[in-house]
Amino acid sequence: MPQVAQAACATGIGWAVLNKRPDYLSDLRSTATTPIFAVSSDHFEIGRIQGRQFGALLPGGGSVLYIKGPSQSAAAQERGLGMLETKPSNIQLAMLKAEWTEKSAERSVRSWLKLATSQSSPIKLVGAQDDSMAMGARKAFQEMTNEAERSRWLSLPFTGCDGQPATGQVWVREKWLAATIHIPPLTGQAMEILAKAIQDGTQLIRPRQMTHRWLRSSGKLESCRGRVLIPPSLNRA
Repeated sequence: MPQVAQAACATGIGWAVLNKRPDYLSDLRSTATTPIFAVSSDHFEIGRIQGRQFGALLPGGGSVLYIKGPSQSAAAQERGLGMLETKPSNIQLAMLKAEWTEKSAERSVRSWLKLATSQSSPIKLVGAQDDSMAMGARKAFQEMTNEAERSRWLSLPFTGCDGQPATGQVWVREKWLAATIHIPPLTGQAMEILAKAIQDGTQLIRPRQMTHRWLRSSGKLESCRGRVLIPPSLNRA
């Protein structure tokens, strides 16, 4: 991508990067005459919100099956670190990895269920770093042939992140997810920044993290990055 970005800038095309902060942007800005910038969600804060969700869902503590994104993903790393900051000390984690997709999480959970450790793990919650992976985990449990075990797993709270209107928010309302975090799409915001930069003649724009809000089920807005949907039974406002 650095070569593509350099070629675009050389022909007078602006360059915006979403949800990443690549090192090559600094070099591009040194010679570019067009806007060069990055827009990212605050993944540390998204993780912190999810850690607090775990505490709200498991006030007495317990074990969480935690499904992370790819190891090389900065977003996955930052969400994990943020979650560890706010997770109560009486909550333990069993971690799995997936690739930000429902199918990859389903495969990961299915493989984990074949291990003897999965049978002895007293998991009380399934948390994923995005909604699609949480739903993939649910699908893996739905395929279990032992009816009692299937019912036990599916009765647990599942949480994710993204909270898009057609997916995560619907899944919360349908009670397939106990909670999600709304992360607004960045494309529209990036286009606004780009248009304003061109209009103002701004050549260099520093990387920017978008600030969102936390909405509880009571409708009370709190100053926070991210937006969390929690069922009424978990509303502590």
